[in-house]
Amino acid sequence: MDSLEKNQNMTSSGWRTLVILSCLGLIVMFDETMILPAIPDFIRDFHISYSTSSWILASYIIAGAVMTPIAGKLSDIYGKKKILLIVMAVYAAGIISGRFAHGIEIMVAARVAQGVGMAMFPIAFGIIREVLPEKKLAIGQTIFSSTFSGGAVIGLVVGAAIIQNFGWQSTFLAILPAAIALLIVIAKFVHVRQTSASSRMDASDENNNYPSHSSRAPKIDIIGTLALAATIVSFLAGISLLESNGGSTGYLLVGLFTASGAFLAAFIAIEKRVQSPLLDLKLMTSKLFLPPVIIIMLVFMSMFMVYQTVPVMVRSPQPLGFGGDAITSARVQLPFMIVLLVGTIMSGFLLNRIGNVRLLLIGTAISAIGFFSLFMFHSTENIVSVGLGIIAAGLSLSITGAFNVILLSVPMHATGIALGMAMLLNLVGMSVGPSFAGMFQQMDQGTVPGVSGTFPTEKAYNMIFITAAILSVASVALSLSVARRKVVPSIMNRDHRETGKDGTRT
Repeated sequence: MDSLEKNQNMTSSGWRTLVILSCLGLIVMFDETMILPAIPDFIRDFHISYSTSSWILASYIIAGAVMTPIAGKLSDIYGKKKILLIVMAVYAAGIISGRFAHGIEIMVAARVAQGVGMAMFPIAFGIIREVLPEKKLAIGQTIFSSTFSGGAVIGLVVGAAIIQNFGWQSTFLAILPAAIALLIVIAKFVHVRQTSASSRMDASDENNNYPSHSSRAPKIDIIGTLALAATIVSFLAGISLLESNGGSTGYLLVGLFTASGAFLAAFIAIEKRVQSPLLDLKLMTSKLFLPPVIIIMLVFMSMFMVYQTVPVMVRSPQPLGFGGDAITSARVQLPFMIVLLVGTIMSGFLLNRIGNVRLLLIGTAISAIGFFSLFMFHSTENIVSVGLGIIAAGLSLSITGAFNVILLSVPMHATGIALGMAMLLNLVGMSVGPSFAGMFQQMDQGTVPGVSGTFPTEKAYNMIFITAAILSVASVALSLSVARRKVVPSIMNRDHRETGKDGTRT
């Protein structure tokens, strides 16, 4: 009887922890989407180009891409709760800085600090994995994931109203009290079982017959992290200059892309040698793990191309745009956010009926249809909203399916590194998406009689939407490759194996 009561208390505590940590998704996605309608305002107030404006989204995401694996390693060494609170404190400081930004340099710095907050998610996933029973994990993941879409909906609507009535500076003040309150609640009410890093490593080594490393504590791959950051920054800097035609710019472009390739080669070489790499290259060779990770990267790349594009399209003057304001921009994007929210919740139930691989395949196919429809039909606000809704329906299914394939394709002890790697490449895709969109917007511009300034043309939007459509087709192809194999639930087997069509394991 005492054992039963203890299990009930643990389950109750687990659900309470899930609810608290799910608020992270609400707050961070509120912060991310509340500024989307203000992208044209940033371009005007900071006197920057469309390609430069992409750094407002990209810098946030690059910081998340760099800090996510570092925070994951630190949480293994010093404890998940402690590192989570530190990351949240840095995030709150970034919100305050955004309020007082008066130029693109300060805004990018503030967005970098806010981007550190992205590292909260894999840590939170790890905590949820520890406190919930295995049979309830899928439900917990669905609830946690749905808050991302919920926060996006609230942020888009509330953010647009604040921008329209009080200016974009006030959006940061709106989210600050909630962020501080959640930090206090997590510090007081979230309890995580403490396990030493060495004992976790010993258990992992024993289960998998790996050589023991308990004689030395896990190390953080600082050099690899710097190489990764340099790779992404130099690549995106090159993308932002592609629209320039000057002779000196050509040499600079070659230098940036060459440097990006060199940094990437150095990063791969470093990852092969270090004891605790950011990316487990052996895991990346898995035919079950790699395709869904790439799918997630492509999905979020195309999604953030839309995030960068739609506000500019809506708020540009007619006939190059729709001539709307911040609230109009939110209204056009709202169906996307609502469908993404509902689809994320429903995908958890569909998962048990049709399986994660079919869910992934159906989702990528629907997204492809949505992007092609947006490419062909985007002449009115309502048509754009319909296309965005179709895209969101597909994205919600494909994201849930891909993450579940990842979770079930790795053993229990490797879940943290697998999710960290998936999140890392996810963030890489998210950072590249706005840069491509900004590049196309800057390359093809026109003027409107009686209106000062230049604005993206129809050709720019066509290039953005067809690029996103091509990415979605690549996701469908990768989903078909996953469908050819069966996923063995390594959560239960604690063994990383792949099953072929004939049922044999490799």
